Amino acid sequence: MEKPYYAALLDFVAAERAAGTVFPPDAQVFEALRLTSYAQTKVLILGQDPYHNDGQAHGLAFSVRPGVTPPPSLRNMFKELKADLGVERPKTGYLAPWAEQGVLLLNAVLTVRAHTPNAHKGQGWEKFTDAVLRALVARPEPVVFVLWGGYARKKAALLDAARHTIIESAHPSPLSAHNGFFGSKPFSKINAALGAAPKELGLGGAAEIDWRLAGGGA
Repeated sequence: MEKPYYAALLDFVAAERAAGTVFPPDAQVFEALRLTSYAQTKVLILGQDPYHNDGQAHGLAFSVRPGVTPPPSLRNMFKELKADLGVERPKTGYLAPWAEQGVLLLNAVLTVRAHTPNAHKGQGWEKFTDAVLRALVARPEPVVFVLWGGYARKKAALLDAARHTIIESAHPSPLSAHNGFFGSKPFSKINAALGAAPKELGLGGAAEIDWRLAGGGA
């Protein structure tokens, strides 16, 4: 945060907010890092940039605020969750309960101009979030990295597959879900990796993630 690129990034985001609407609200830009601490992180699910429509983004990748209809990618995640673990589709798309269990729901870009996808791409957020990935890779405790889609899968070059688990597939977007996301069973794979982690590293036998959300069930 003390590097020149970060100061320039903050200036860019401030100018964007002065000129129009930016999502998520300023107080929620770092919500993923607030809800899932460095030490607590068991799983990282990487998104690209925040939802760009009104009332959706609140700082967690793929998640929407309570009461907001889940967008298509999230609906497809819930379909796969049902097929994978039998968890019924929840009534909410609010994923904070996953974050509170150690699932870091991190977008590579943390802000977006309203109704303009990828508007803040290439302005510096990627350097910041790549640093988060590298910090987790350097941690002695293993992490399960989940990379969906071509953009996220490029980040595998930053990771260490010898010490951490990397789960890759197509993106849950309607454009690609039928080309390798459906049937990939990411949720059971995550829990299997958590259970298999060496006990001396602190996560062995760690509680599996309870993927159920409000209104859902097993």
